[in-house]
Amino acid sequence: MHEQAKRLGWQDLSKAMTEVPALPVSAIYFFCLLCGYYLLRPVRDAFGASPEVEAVFPQWLITWSLAHGIAISELTLQILFTGTFISMLLLQPVYGALVSRYPRRVFLPIVYGVFILCLIAFYALFDREIAGRGAVFFIWVAVFNLFAVSVFWSFMSDIYTEQAARLFYSYIGVGGTLGAIAGPMLTKVLSKHLQVPQLLLVSIFFLSICLVCILLLRRWARRAEQLRQQNNDDVAIGGSFWAGFRIVTSTPLLRAMALLMFFGVGVGTLLYNEQAIIAKQILSDEARTAFYANIDFWINAVTLFIQLFVAPFVLFRFGVRPLLLLPAAAITLGYCLLAAAPLPILVAIVQIATRAGEFSLSKPARETIYTRVDRETRYKAKAFIDTAVYRGGDLTFVWLHKFISAFGSATVFGVGIFIALGMSFGAWKVGKQQENLSDDKS
Repeated sequence: MHEQAKRLGWQDLSKAMTEVPALPVSAIYFFCLLCGYYLLRPVRDAFGASPEVEAVFPQWLITWSLAHGIAISELTLQILFTGTFISMLLLQPVYGALVSRYPRRVFLPIVYGVFILCLIAFYALFDREIAGRGAVFFIWVAVFNLFAVSVFWSFMSDIYTEQAARLFYSYIGVGGTLGAIAGPMLTKVLSKHLQVPQLLLVSIFFLSICLVCILLLRRWARRAEQLRQQNNDDVAIGGSFWAGFRIVTSTPLLRAMALLMFFGVGVGTLLYNEQAIIAKQILSDEARTAFYANIDFWINAVTLFIQLFVAPFVLFRFGVRPLLLLPAAAITLGYCLLAAAPLPILVAIVQIATRAGEFSLSKPARETIYTRVDRETRYKAKAFIDTAVYRGGDLTFVWLHKFISAFGSATVFGVGIFIALGMSFGAWKVGKQQENLSDDKS
């Protein structure tokens, strides 16, 4: 931790608290963003698990797979994750060009405006039951989630100083957690009265509120820039649209962030896929549904508790390193236990620890680091890590799991130990490299 952060005291706390008027708007923004996403997620997941390939894939792909003897129904998730990764790579230069050419006041509303227009297009596709809509929608939702959340946190790092981020990021995360709880609840209630196309309109409503929040928060972003003697709201970032990749590969800290993201996604992907196999083999349909519901409940409950009562104080007092290392150590221990005894209850406990640790500890710690870097890094390099690297990890480990799952759960979790160690090494490297950052942002 750099020297100024070591001497944080009540004067720093008082200064940071002057930025609190932006806090409720930021939390509402994150609430609406994740509520809108989690309204869509059950629809996406239903397509990912659908045995009716005609509802997911276009007819030409089904015909081609039959002609080549490929059981496409057994590769649904692998194909969808591969399509998601390819889409991420294709969209990276488009996003990079947008960020390079237009100032924040222009490209932020454009990003969310494009998402809204896409949902309107999906409304027409679902209303007319166009073939192949499931695969397109699955991929789009995955792309939307990562880009929208990445842009959100980039914008937050424009508004909050490092000290304020240490205090407030966990509380902003509470807004997101509540949105993640409210979204599925709304879907469950509304699906009794509305069809899928109408659910998309509800999601559009929440994304529209996000646009309003962006306009309101520009005031605090300009204020923060004036304090730093900058005026970035009307100035384009500039540079190449490939700058995100270049910055990540040339910067030790960002290489460590990419490593942490890659292996962090890996432990989650292996655990998620193996959990589905274990639950399907051991439990009845009713018990399996309750099993998943209980996991989601405890993930949200533990996340909220840590976000409210633990993370802000640890982050403000000790910095990002403990919040990165503790989840990595817990996941490594969890995989060791699972390799010895892959029991459903233990799988559930490790899943809760993994996801709650990511949402309440690792995420705010990583995002705090971005308050201490320049704008090009915040908007380009961060987006590359959050999207291309993230989905690259998904793609790698969903196919790895397909291969090693044939050898049994103990083998899967044994391999997972080494992936968790890779995550732990990435967390250590990020904690070490971030100490070299200054407080000045350009």
